[in-house]
Amino acid sequence: MTAAAPAPAEAPSLDELRSQERRLVLPRFTYDDAWALGNLLVELARERRAPVAIDITRNGQQLFHAALPGSTPDNDAWTARKRRVVERYGCSSYLVGARFRAKGTTFEASSRLDPDTYAAHGGAFPLAVEGAGVVGTVAVSGLPQVEDHALVVAALERFIAT
Repeated sequence: MTAAAPAPAEAPSLDELRSQERRLVLPRFTYDDAWALGNLLVELARERRAPVAIDITRNGQQLFHAALPGSTPDNDAWTARKRRVVERYGCSSYLVGARFRAKGTTFEASSRLDPDTYAAHGGAFPLAVEGAGVVGTVAVSGLPQVEDHALVVAALERFIAT
């Protein structure tokens, strides 16, 4: 029996987003960790029947990529655009977009960055290591942005708990 898709995620508040980033810090992040996290994301996405592309990058090197059934090349482009936001701002792509929305504007209107290169939509999260800071990103694309973000957070929570 296949698990049913979960109910759509609710948009987290700015405080919730900041809290996620404070607690989802890794003790280390190796090549093997990238493989394990990537496979965990694939497993969670399959459980949810999520047509996503997954990208894990550390220090500019792609360590994991997967494209699940139903995903398209556009999803790869979205993961890259979201990843660039995390690299530039040092926090999740969803948090960056939420900060602009909280100011009554949008990332596209106010960041002065090319929207073909950067996307402050949910789904990319910093890979922060204790004592080292942000060393990479994990990104997902294929669902509505709140659900992309929730999928990454669920995977990181489970990964850290193991």
